[in-house]
Amino acid sequence: MELYVFGRWIYFDKINGEVLHDTGEVHHPDPEYEKNRNPFNYVVKLMERDPESVGIIKLEPGQYAQDFNEGSLARVNPESLKLEFIYTDPNSPQDPPPTPQPPLTEKVKQLEQAVLELTMMMAAPQ
Repeated sequence: MELYVFGRWIYFDKINGEVLHDTGEVHHPDPEYEKNRNPFNYVVKLMERDPESVGIIKLEPGQYAQDFNEGSLARVNPESLKLEFIYTDPNSPQDPPPTPQPPLTEKVKQLEQAVLELTMMMAAPQ
C-alpha cells in the first residue's frame, strides 16, 4: 500500500503566537487526506476557539525537520508569521531556557550566502 506524506500544519493564536496544535507529518494512504484534515472537530484547544482567531502555517514534508529534531517549536511570531524555536544546550540542560529564535536552518543558509558573497568580493580584482 502506498503512503502519501503530508507536511505539518501549525495552528496558532493570531494575537500572541501561542502554538495551539501541531499535526506533525502524516503518512496516510488517502491522497485526499489533506483536503479532509480539520482538527477543529477533535482538538480541544481548537474546538474552544473562534476559528477566526487561529492562524495556520502549512509546512512541506521535511521542512524544518532538523529544527524540530534538535529544538522545540516555541511559538509563531505574530508579526512576521515565522516559526520560532528553542534550542537547549545538551551539555547544560539545567541552564535557563533560551529565547525563542528563528529556525537555525534558515540562519545557516543566510550565513552560507554571506560567506559566498564575501568570498566573491575578496576574489574580485582590485
